[in-house]
Amino acid sequence: MSKEREALYVNLWAGPIKRVVAMALLPATLLLAGCSGSSGGGANDAARVSAAQVTLTPGDGAAEVPAVGGVLAAVRGGRFTDVRLKDADGQAVAGTVTPDGTGWRPTGKLLPETRYTLDAVATDKDGLQAAKHASFTTFVPKDTFIAFYNPEDHSTVGVGFIVTLRFNRSIADRAAVQRAISVTASPAVPVVPHWFDSQRVDFRPEHYWAPGTTVTLALHLRHVEGAPGVYGTQEKRIVFTIGRSQVSTADTDADTLTVVRDGSTLRTLYISAGGPGHSTYDGVMVISEQDQVTRMDSHTVGLGSEYDIPAVPHAMRLTDSGTFVHGVYWRPASVFGRVNTSHGCIGMYDAPGGRSGSTPAGWFFDHSMIGDVVQVVGSSGDQVSPDNGMSGWNMSWKDWIANPAK
Repeated sequence: MSKEREALYVNLWAGPIKRVVAMALLPATLLLAGCSGSSGGGANDAARVSAAQVTLTPGDGAAEVPAVGGVLAAVRGGRFTDVRLKDADGQAVAGTVTPDGTGWRPTGKLLPETRYTLDAVATDKDGLQAAKHASFTTFVPKDTFIAFYNPEDHSTVGVGFIVTLRFNRSIADRAAVQRAISVTASPAVPVVPHWFDSQRVDFRPEHYWAPGTTVTLALHLRHVEGAPGVYGTQEKRIVFTIGRSQVSTADTDADTLTVVRDGSTLRTLYISAGGPGHSTYDGVMVISEQDQVTRMDSHTVGLGSEYDIPAVPHAMRLTDSGTFVHGVYWRPASVFGRVNTSHGCIGMYDAPGGRSGSTPAGWFFDHSMIGDVVQVVGSSGDQVSPDNGMSGWNMSWKDWIANPAK
């Protein structure tokens, strides 16, 4: 190759190499400016930090947070624009922001044993936002209450049945507890509660239930604060059915018990009711228990050592205070229908053991169910109290509904 051609090749390659080297030596700032286009101060805007400083109480991951006073949000150098407190199901808890916009507190109570999230957004004077998030769980109650109820799930009861709830602790906030309880009927009929005291509420319609009615008792007491610091624990649904109508009338003057089912008289039985000094209660009572055989001890009803019978047959309770319809085998059959000899119960002739259905007491036992009505007339005894067993039918409807929860 000639020297002239060799020089030409060298010059052709040297130019590009010099340009590449020159580009590599350019300052990095110049290269970056070329990539950023004409956006001007974008990098400066991204670097700006809001002056608002958000603080959440409790902190993220906290546990055993109290229901009242344990949650708040505060901001310095700004004002809140959004604060949200929600439980695990997404239900929001209402809250309020202070007039100056720097504080927030919930206005509703928090539920125990519940996970919550707290999210707050604040804005400073330049419109820059600051946000903070916290997740926490609330306390486990140390004091709880439950309700003992009388209907059994899927049971069939008589038309006089009254739903009774007895609480193991005194209820201070009856309104809150009442809102968490419902008794509904199908076909529909108004069912109204009546509080007898701080530990008992009964539910009934104005008149006896219609046969075939389906009744549902729903308890949504979990997390309900029944008294300061005392929370319910129950979530229950009990469904029962009203059977045929049976209303029996005990006439303590005639010493008879007339059994009427669905408007027709089934049978009239001879009885021996309360004797002198121990008259049977007057009024409407309802069978609440049935025992083939039970012990009856006078000490349990405040009568000292009057009696202690270890195996009373065909016993059906009418009152909490100890009034029963039951069989009697320790007196001759000639007593019944003629003389009142009991300590307040309604007795019928029977055989020992509670097995025979052929005796008057056995027949009545076999043809009765919990919720059946037994109305006593003609007695010289006192009117049975509406809270003595399922005896609420002795209270007028006007008085029954005139006791709202407070």
